[in-house]
Amino acid sequence: MGAAKQPLEVKEAFRLAQKPHQNHAKLVVALRSAYNQLEDKTDFHEKFIHFLKYAMIIYKREPAVEKLINFVAKFVTSFYQLEEGESSEEREDDNLLLNYVFNFLLESHNANSHAVRFRTCQLVNKLLGSMPENAQIDDDLFDKINEAMMIRLKDKFSNVRIQAVLALSRLQDPKDENCPVVNIYSTLLENDSNSEVRRAVLSCIAPSARTLPKIVGRTMDVKEAVRKLAYEVLAEKVHVRALSIAQRVKLLQQGLNDRSDAVKEVMKKKLLPAWLQFTEGDVLELLHRLDVENCPEVAILVLNAVFSLIPLNDNVQNCKNLNGRKVIPLEDLTAENVLYWRCLCEHLKSKAEEGEDLLEQILPETAVYADYLLSYIQSMPVLSEEQKEDFTCFENLMTKEFIGQQLIHIIGCMDTTEEGGRKHLLLVLQKILILPATSTALVPLLVERLLSIIKDDDRRIQIVAEIISEVREPIVSVEQPLEASEIRKRQVKLAEIKVKLFEAKAALEECISLQDFSTASVLKEKITELEHTKANLIQEAEEPEIKEMRVEKNDPETLLKCLLMCCELLKMISLSKGIGPTINELIESLILPGIADVHPAVRNMAVLCLGCCGLQSKEFARKHLALLLQVLQVDNIKIKLSALKAVFDQLMLFGIEPFKARPDDESQSEDVQSGNENREEESKTTEKEEETATIQSFLQLLSSFLDSEFSELRTEAAEGIAKLMFSGRLNSAKLLSRLVLLWYNPVTEEDTQLRHCLGVFFPLFAYANRSNQECFEEAYLPTLRTLLNAPAASPLAEVDTSNVSELLVDLTRPSGLNPKVKKSLDYQDFTVHDSLALKICNEILTDPTAPDVRIYAKALSMLELSSSSTENLLILLDEILEEVKDKLCQRAIEKIKVNLTKGANASKSHSEQTKETGLTEGTQETGAPLPADTLRNEEENTKDALHTPVNEAKSKSTTKLKSTRNKTGRGQRKAAVTRSVSRRKTSASAKSGSESDDEIPESVPVPSSRPSRRAKTLALEKTRMNLSSLLWQEGTTEARQKEVRGKGRNNAFDAEVLSKTDTNFFFFLEDQEREENQKRLIHHQRSHLHLTEKEKTAAQSMTEAQEDPTLVLQLTPDNDFMATKWQRSIGVRGNAFCFLKSVMLNGKG
Repeated sequence: MGAAKQPLEVKEAFRLAQKPHQNHAKLVVALRSAYNQLEDKTDFHEKFIHFLKYAMIIYKREPAVEKLINFVAKFVTSFYQLEEGESSEEREDDNLLLNYVFNFLLESHNANSHAVRFRTCQLVNKLLGSMPENAQIDDDLFDKINEAMMIRLKDKFSNVRIQAVLALSRLQDPKDENCPVVNIYSTLLENDSNSEVRRAVLSCIAPSARTLPKIVGRTMDVKEAVRKLAYEVLAEKVHVRALSIAQRVKLLQQGLNDRSDAVKEVMKKKLLPAWLQFTEGDVLELLHRLDVENCPEVAILVLNAVFSLIPLNDNVQNCKNLNGRKVIPLEDLTAENVLYWRCLCEHLKSKAEEGEDLLEQILPETAVYADYLLSYIQSMPVLSEEQKEDFTCFENLMTKEFIGQQLIHIIGCMDTTEEGGRKHLLLVLQKILILPATSTALVPLLVERLLSIIKDDDRRIQIVAEIISEVREPIVSVEQPLEASEIRKRQVKLAEIKVKLFEAKAALEECISLQDFSTASVLKEKITELEHTKANLIQEAEEPEIKEMRVEKNDPETLLKCLLMCCELLKMISLSKGIGPTINELIESLILPGIADVHPAVRNMAVLCLGCCGLQSKEFARKHLALLLQVLQVDNIKIKLSALKAVFDQLMLFGIEPFKARPDDESQSEDVQSGNENREEESKTTEKEEETATIQSFLQLLSSFLDSEFSELRTEAAEGIAKLMFSGRLNSAKLLSRLVLLWYNPVTEEDTQLRHCLGVFFPLFAYANRSNQECFEEAYLPTLRTLLNAPAASPLAEVDTSNVSELLVDLTRPSGLNPKVKKSLDYQDFTVHDSLALKICNEILTDPTAPDVRIYAKALSMLELSSSSTENLLILLDEILEEVKDKLCQRAIEKIKVNLTKGANASKSHSEQTKETGLTEGTQETGAPLPADTLRNEEENTKDALHTPVNEAKSKSTTKLKSTRNKTGRGQRKAAVTRSVSRRKTSASAKSGSESDDEIPESVPVPSSRPSRRAKTLALEKTRMNLSSLLWQEGTTEARQKEVRGKGRNNAFDAEVLSKTDTNFFFFLEDQEREENQKRLIHHQRSHLHLTEKEKTAAQSMTEAQEDPTLVLQLTPDNDFMATKWQRSIGVRGNAFCFLKSVMLNGKG
């Protein structure tokens, strides 16, 4: 027999566990076997923890460390895989290691090193996760773990919080309403600033009635990854029945309209299939669980998503409700199946030729479908006044109307190229519109489909006018009352019949008595005839005469139906058509009387029609503008919205000029011609003043809606003014200032549409051209004054004035202008920021002691100034420095002044360079060369011009649309105000440039072969960048040592580990790699200590030069470059010799 196999050592097990292809299961079995052979397990526990510490000080997710952590968790929890025959005492012995490890981790969770805290939480998570489902731990240990991880949930490092969240996942109790884990999960889910932490909570939190709203709320998270995971959790863990109909519709609407394609894919491939699985794949059942009647748009999105996942042939086969005529029977029509039919037809229609062939399988001929639609419309009930009050009858009618709307939409998928079917469809549509039973909800769709088939505007107008005439004045049977003479004639005739009847009866009796039976039979027939004539006369007298005639109907439903048809007609015809006789007749007989109607719905539709008519004719719009303005002032909010939209549409189309002229201009001009010239001038001046006053009052009326108490009116007014300004129809700094204040006003915080509209408008408008930026410049001071002077009770007092200033400065940046505008003549040297700087300086000088001076000083430091305004600005800045006593403002002004001075010097040197360039050209023409010093100075001046802060600011396009939009959420003072990153970069570069210029020694006469001092400065900057990596490596070791060295009980690691941190780091690598890395590290450290004799001599001379600055001028040309480097290296971290060596190694010397 061979030698007995040695038990596996802990160190060897840890080394093997790091290998990439190591079988951890076998390794766990081997180490457990060695553990079971030990009588005293204390030494094993200590060694186990000792070697575990090496992994716990490494924060980076190294593969070797991760493998080792997984191995530790598997090994420690492997003792729970017990057989049924094991006793409780054996289980307690096996739990010793688990308890020992947990106690160590709980003592270490509060360490100073974030790496230790991270690995502690990770190990707790792994240990709890590796335990079987029926595992049990002591209550005391449970409480300690719970308490420790709850503390770590507040750690400042997000990775530590993530591991703590994962560790607590098995300690939550969804059934407990007061579970602390669930409570803090809910808090983190809504308030944690790190998106990865929110994702971790989403993956761990158990869905319940209390946590479900929190999970649904994360579908609106700002981060795409969080939204995506929220939908995945809902698809995998939440049944569709657990969500209300409103929640289902909201989730589908947001997910399928999300701006992220990844979120849309999750909706299509995970959430919708999961919900379909709950309904056993029945799409109609899924639609039944949604509110298709009130939210058809969401249902259409769902159906389109489902259709995109299934082949076209399968979609057609799934449409099983059609009969042999390729229509759904009228008695089987429901809101779900008709919407499915419509969406499938539209989906196939969008697939061009491939879908056209399949479309014929689910759609009948055009004429057949027209008759089918007519039969359905005729079957719709007409409710009486009592039935309209019955909710069940009204709900049934609403469902019928929804089905009718979907059937009308299907007409758009029909093939109307065949003339016979098209004519039949047109006749049916006209007949449906004339039917009294046709609901007003179907009229707009019917007219739209009718006019889309007819292409000629004149024919459109003629057909709609005929339909309106038939609806407004239908043929009705009316009782015609008889005249007195006619009644008298009928009475006389009836009396004559009665007399004849009496005589005939007397004659009949006489004949019978004489037995003249032949004569009696004749008389009897005569009596019968007279009796019939008498009965007819009596019946005619009782029944009134009925005639068919046209009767005008003025009930609200008829007027609304006619106005709807008229509005759809005006929308469809071209704007160049104008107002013809037929349209004019409709205006006089229908639209204008409708504005005075008592029913709000009729008035609203009449106002919309009047606005559409105004778009057809400029003269008509000018004539009826006063009527629309009157409606704006006196009617209810819905009609005011319609009138406001009509006014803004007319202003967008015609501008404000047509509304200046007065109706009696022509007559006044004729009267004026009879006067003298002075009177003509006076009258013209008066007219202009009146026109100006009229326009001002007009704009004042429109802008007054910006302060309306109704959010709808505020939004519509702001959107209309923004459109006018963006289209160039209106240019007003005052209105622009009001829009900015409205955007920041806390009152509009809930007006999502308003803030979104203005947030898009501001950057697009500002960066379109220079004149728009000048408008923002004019609005700068009035806007800030309004905010600064706002009373404490005003909502504007809560607005952060500094943030508003930053926004306006950002919107007026010359670098943010459209590149095409910069190349045009509109882009001048004297920028908008130059003008704004002068205004801000004058504003500061008006009251130098005001507290808002700091805001203006900060705005000055953010401006991109050109060299054109340097002289005037320097004078104003000097005055400001004398007047302002605030230290922060003085520092800011001094920095601005220094930058302007350098920019002025750069511009002067640039102009001298231009002159010298001209001189050079002249010299070349004459053949005389320039001196070497002149060429060197020219090169230095060029370098200086390239490094001025002004030119740097002009070269960077720091203003972007996204950065400007992000300022929305920072409008309140409670939010943190930070300067934009791009501005920090600009100011930082300017600061570094100023510091480097101050440190450059004065130039001395040297031979012309020497490189310029500016070139040396550039070389030094490159050298500094190359040195940063070395300094980072040296600093990492020190930082790691300081980080691990904790104080007091927080330090749970041995001194042996702390002293061997650097060398034992390589314990996790292979032996050969460890030796190579150690050699490389030693060589890397020693390589900086070896210098050549020449370098040592240069360094020694530079040391002496530091002690005596005059010695710098006595150095030789060979080491003058290094002397400059030495002076510039003062203050840089690291050994000076290492710095010089790095210069030599990089080849910069």
